[in-house]
Amino acid sequence: MSQLRGTTRQYWVAIRAMIVLTIALGIVYPLVVTGIGQLAPAQAGGSLVHVDGTAVGSSLIGQSFTDKKGTALPQWFQSRPSAAGAGYDGGASSGSNQGTESKDLIRTIKDRQAAIAKSDGVAVGAIPAEAVTASGSGLDPQISPEYAREQVARVTTTRGLEESDVAALIESMVRGRALGYLGDPTVNVLQLNIALAQLDRND
Repeated sequence: MSQLRGTTRQYWVAIRAMIVLTIALGIVYPLVVTGIGQLAPAQAGGSLVHVDGTAVGSSLIGQSFTDKKGTALPQWFQSRPSAAGAGYDGGASSGSNQGTESKDLIRTIKDRQAAIAKSDGVAVGAIPAEAVTASGSGLDPQISPEYAREQVARVTTTRGLEESDVAALIESMVRGRALGYLGDPTVNVLQLNIALAQLDRND
């Protein structure tokens, strides 16, 4: 009889422990973490960027500024290419995994160089490497200030803006190296294009 009571007591202790842990780890902990996350909405909410109350993208994930056929829209600054899924797919983050000797990669780079040289009116040698190659993640939202500056003539001609105004806009959007020495200066393409649209509207 005492053995039965001992077994029953063990079951009851286990059930109580399960209930307490379920409440603590399944309800209280997620609520606390969610509450803390709301104090840093850029990290917890996907870093969404809103214009006039409408989400237009993420500050941490790049996007294409092309038409339905994939042709670059000349009135916008262009992002670097993406090999993530169909392009900037957060669920398929990856590079192309093609080596420097890959004939497909070489052909793709030459095609991209020719397209940019034609649209931007620049020599192939003036086109930065990032303009024709995808990043390792395929999600980079930034380009170099050099690539942004290279696109100024096309954008201003298409929009009828002053080159000096757009050039100054780019410089105001340049973000320096992390901690002053990590990485390279960058320009967030989505944020640049949003500022460009505002400049065009006010012109």
